[in-house]
Amino acid sequence: MRFHRHFAVRYTVFALLLVSLVYGQYAQAQNKKNPYACTLADPTAACTAATTCGSTLEPCSVDVKRTANAASATPSIPGAKGNSTFCVKAGTTVICKSDTKHQGFIVDMGSASPFDTPDIIGGSDKSVTVKANTPGCYRFSAGACLSGAIYGMCGNGTAQLVVVK
Repeated sequence: MRFHRHFAVRYTVFALLLVSLVYGQYAQAQNKKNPYACTLADPTAACTAATTCGSTLEPCSVDVKRTANAASATPSIPGAKGNSTFCVKAGTTVICKSDTKHQGFIVDMGSASPFDTPDIIGGSDKSVTVKANTPGCYRFSAGACLSGAIYGMCGNGTAQLVVVK
């Protein structure tokens, strides 16, 4: 009996150590794959054709919605994920909207904003159109609530926007 308990404890500790090591490697790989753009020496290096939304002729549409545990801002780029880093060119029109019915949202750019409006407030029946004017790298928060929501029914998330010349 004593042998089995000692055996079980030893292998449980070994299994936990192995799981934490594998998770650590996974988390490290994820951080290398999607770094915070504004920590890069040149944030525009994160901008490729696959991460650029809209153009000076075509608007960039950003869907702000409530998810299961938070909120997300998803640009109109094929295959884009919520709250991922995306880029727009200076002069691009950005349309913030919510495709989910009965939902309100707010996009808070913080103290510095590339847009003519620092806070973008809208909903499923009111999209907001702004123009990206100031080149730079910006971290913003997006919040979304269902209509008639009570405490805990809203969510928020953060994303990064790079405005290039």
